[in-house]
Parts: sequence; structure tokens; C-alpha cells
Amino acid sequence: MKNIIFMGTPSYATCILKELVDKGFNIQALFTQPDKPVGRKQILTPSDTKKFILENNLDIKIYTPKSLKDENVIQDIKSLKPDFIVVAAYGKILPKEILDIAPCINLHASLLPKYRGASPIQSAILNGDKISGVCTMLMEEGLDSGAILESKECDIEGKNSAEIFIMLSNLAAKLCISTLENYSQITPVAQDESLVTHCKKIKKEHGLIVLDNANEIYQKFLAFTPWPGIFLENGLKFLDIELVDSEKTQKSGVILQVEKEGFLLTCETGILRIKTLQESGKKALDAKTYLNGKRLKLGDSLF
Repeated sequence: MKNIIFMGTPSYATCILKELVDKGFNIQALFTQPDKPVGRKQILTPSDTKKFILENNLDIKIYTPKSLKDENVIQDIKSLKPDFIVVAAYGKILPKEILDIAPCINLHASLLPKYRGASPIQSAILNGDKISGVCTMLMEEGLDSGAILESKECDIEGKNSAEIFIMLSNLAAKLCISTLENYSQITPVAQDESLVTHCKKIKKEHGLIVLDNANEIYQKFLAFTPWPGIFLENGLKFLDIELVDSEKTQKSGVILQVEKEGFLLTCETGILRIKTLQESGKKALDAKTYLNGKRLKLGDSLF
């Protein structure tokens, strides 16, 4: 069976790593991000891929280098003589010295050349794409610019980021096996540079909304669930919402209707159903409990 060095950090990568282990590939080493302090107590926590290896007592050496340009790291990789280096959401750029050691195959969560970069899933949702997918790509020095080996599509309409992450993780795991097993028969296809789009890393401030366009707010809600969520300037978070209307125009922020499972809220364009909210520093509340606590009723402004 082929010798594999695996590079990846979050649960998306763990799903692929698990499939490789289950299918009997010889995983020589894991390269992942260093442990990071998490939560209020800043407890040093390993990456999801590292946790998977430790919890399952797998005989796989773990590397957490600060830089892949370190000559000792490069020599360690060379000494393993891998058949392939598989990369999935690792979070570091591979230098040419490593790219030249063995074919480096990246599992990217979009249908390249769309959405090169760090947030392909969120970007697809924000743009209202109905179809997305994953692809295996031969890595080169450019960012997500290498030739495509294989790809697989799936329907993402109406699904949030967390749901799509799971879907694409499972899809990527199967696709990775296919590419590795059939590598010698696959003809790499260069990406069409005229169709390239890029996406950036998601930051907390991207979750800020104003009640202007209900459809855009709903797409943000799907894209930014579970993180960073969506919130108003006063810190009020909308934890569960539905799109009711995307065209009607009116004054924004008005409670249009109170229902059993929430209330309808006007935007400048469109209407949202608000089901769960959370004020900054307080616990989450269902919509009716929130309205009762604030003594808000039909026709009142939410603010």
C-alpha cells in the first residue's frame, strides 16, 4: 500500500485521514497546526487531526512545525520517502522544496477554479450557489492553482456551513481514495484562469448585519453558522431564522407578526422569521420569551 504523509488540521481533514487509515494506507506522519489555547481558561488544545491520532492510539508520528521552510523539517519529510503528500485544510503554504519531494494532492472544498482560498464553503453560500463540491488538485507554488485530478459535485441549496462541511468532508474522503488508487490513470486538467474567483479568511466582523436585505441576511446566516454567527450592531445575535419574503419593501426593524414559533421582522427589502435570539453576554432565548421580556408587541420596533 502507498506511503502517505498527511497534512491537515480541522475536522474536515480528520474525515479524510480516517478514511485513509480505514482503507489501509500507510500514514507515515501527520503534519498539523501547533496546539492552541482555547476558551476563557486558554487551555492548550490539539488540532482535530492530532486528537484523532492520540485518541485512537495510532502509530503515526505527529509534527507541529511553526514553519515548513525549516531545513530539518524538509529533511524529515525526504527521509520518509512518501509516495504522496495529501493536504486538506492544513493552514500552511508548502514551499517548493516540499512540493518537489512527492506528488502533493490537495482536497479543496470547492469546484475549482471557483473560490480559491480559505473560505470556499462560506463563499459559495453567500453567493447563493445551489451546487458546490470538492476536487483533488496537484499542488504547485500558486494558491489553489494546480491542475485538477478529480472532482465531485453536490447540492448545497438551503444548507448551512456546518451541514455542508460534513457533506463535503465525506465526499472529499471518498474522492481522495479514488484519486490515490487511480492516480496513474488520471490526466491532470489545467484550471481555466478566466474563471478564477478568490475568497478570504472569515473574520468575526463579517457576521455584522443591518436590516436592509432579508435574502442577503439569510445567506449570511447559513454561511456563518456556527461561526461567527450573525449579529446587529448592538450585539443582538440571531441564532435561528427563516426567510419569509425577499421582495416586499417597508420600514425595517418592525415586528410584523407574532407567531407560536417566533415573530416576523421587517427588513428594508424582505421579511425574516426570528426564532431564537441572544443578547450580548446573556443566554439564548426563544423569540416569544425575548419579546415578553422586552415587553414588545405587534407593530413595535425591535430596537
